[in-house]
Amino acid sequence: MKKYIFATVCLLTLLFAESNAQNNVIDEVVWVVGDEAIYKSEVEEARQEAQMRGMQWDGDPYCVIPEQLAVNKLFLNQAELDSIFATDDDVSAEVEYYYKEMVNQAGSEDKLSEYYNGMTPDQIRSRLYETRRQEYVISEVRKKIISRVKVTPAEVRRYLKDIPADEIPSIPTQVEVQIITMEPVIPQEEIDEVKRELRDYIDRVQSGEVSFSTLALLYSEDTESARNGGDLGFFGRGQMVPEFSAAAFNMTDPNKISKIVETEYGYHILQFVERLGDRVRVRHILRRPRIPMESVNNCLNSLDTIANGIRSGLHTFEFCVAAYSQDKDTRNNNGLMTNQPEPFVPGTSKFRMEELPQDVAKVIDRMHVGEVSDPFTMQVKGKTVCAIVKLKNKVNGHKATMAEDYEILYEMVTEIRQQEALEKWIRDKQRTTYVRISEGWNDCDFRYPGWGKQ
Repeated sequence: MKKYIFATVCLLTLLFAESNAQNNVIDEVVWVVGDEAIYKSEVEEARQEAQMRGMQWDGDPYCVIPEQLAVNKLFLNQAELDSIFATDDDVSAEVEYYYKEMVNQAGSEDKLSEYYNGMTPDQIRSRLYETRRQEYVISEVRKKIISRVKVTPAEVRRYLKDIPADEIPSIPTQVEVQIITMEPVIPQEEIDEVKRELRDYIDRVQSGEVSFSTLALLYSEDTESARNGGDLGFFGRGQMVPEFSAAAFNMTDPNKISKIVETEYGYHILQFVERLGDRVRVRHILRRPRIPMESVNNCLNSLDTIANGIRSGLHTFEFCVAAYSQDKDTRNNNGLMTNQPEPFVPGTSKFRMEELPQDVAKVIDRMHVGEVSDPFTMQVKGKTVCAIVKLKNKVNGHKATMAEDYEILYEMVTEIRQQEALEKWIRDKQRTTYVRISEGWNDCDFRYPGWGKQ
């Protein structure tokens, strides 16, 4: 992950440094790679960006950063030669996610804008879009290079045999968990009260009494967007739940407020801001009906009955998942939870204890394999739900072995061989690419020492 963030930082500087050029800031070319220049301002931007993200350098940043920028340019040059490009669908789904991450890092949109020399949120998003496009292209070039790497079981066995005993990987304790969740019944009067509040907000905005953004800041239960007056930024159709997306993309008039929209998160009203191509930007206010404790207790009692039925052999856990669970993410997978620590990356059913939701981890920590828990409450998407879990499997921490951990060892050896293939490609590319390093920037212990020695 750190390598990925660093690549992102370096690519961001390729974009944000343009603002210095546009403002006629005197700059200095420190490297030339092929027909592409690397400027001193790019290196400074990358260093500041990494500091904001709390990154530590493995060496002198004035050596590490320009070399990484140079490597990125080698990949981008190869992408041109191989006609590798990114479509809007490849890029747009991730832009808003990373923009929100940047806002969180900076503390607010205003602070982020200040950090990037007064760029507006839309300008930053536009730059980020180009950044992500380049990241995607580089990723595709890397995939093409490593696709030729094939690892055999014999190589994995030889790796484990040759590695010193004290360097054999330690496999942490991992668990697989099945879950059944139920939502407490919300009385109709609580739903009616939330809708009444939202209708009141609509009337107050349309009468000119108060702005939508002020009401979002005061009352929206989506705390992240509330800080920005309910502004969600630009997003594509597939980035929001269908009901919300349909309402947002049907809006065209910023002076009108949407009807109340119900989603799995609660009840919303929306205000149109603007459209950019196939992306839209809206503000919203989210309200959730209050759940009475009586409803929570009734839900827990129902799950207690289900758990006792499973323990007595009346039904299997899998049968009860299909019959009762309201968790759409796990219901079609026999209740098996999926560990997906990063967005846009395929998940796995195996969790380390610290990777589980905190409420689930507390329960699982005291259980044996095959055991079904007592019911408990947890927070899912901002709502209180009731749940029972079954510990399907547990592998205690241990030193890796071929018998128990072949897949993990296979992935480790494959990653080693892929990294070797990438490093060989970079060294070969160095020999066929013109590189010039300015005086004062070449006194470095580079990771790839062949720069400028064609």
